[in-house]
Amino acid sequence: MGKLKKGYDIFLFFLPRALQVILNLSLVLLAVVLSFLLCKELFAFSHIILGDESTDYQLYLANILVFFLYFEFISMIVKYFKENYHFPLRYFLYIGITAMVRLIIVDHDDPMNTIFYSLVILILIIGYFILNITPRNRPDNHSFFKDKHTVEK
Repeated sequence: MGKLKKGYDIFLFFLPRALQVILNLSLVLLAVVLSFLLCKELFAFSHIILGDESTDYQLYLANILVFFLYFEFISMIVKYFKENYHFPLRYFLYIGITAMVRLIIVDHDDPMNTIFYSLVILILIIGYFILNITPRNRPDNHSFFKDKHTVEK
């Protein structure tokens, strides 16, 4: 039984590390692909600006927002590695807000959908506000109860 327990402990030791390596390699590959798409979008954006034909401002704005979506995803991956393998929640909110603004610019024909998209943006902004006013480190529950008992005495 002792050898089985030791093998299980070794498995539990190496499995999370192996999965972390797979995750890190996948994110690096994703960052490379997104960087390529970011450069491609920059090239398409310059083609729209320097093009002879008059372009629709919606296409212009949509391409700018797609560029920023790629940029935000890449910066989120960079932040993941800088924050010790942790995705900050605020980056997901940034991406959601940018994506919804892009959706409003591209698909604004239906007024009800535009209102719903605007409400989603409002909810994301409220969530971001709540995230910013919430303390980073939660107080320890035990210290809360100790303080409560001290006050009651």
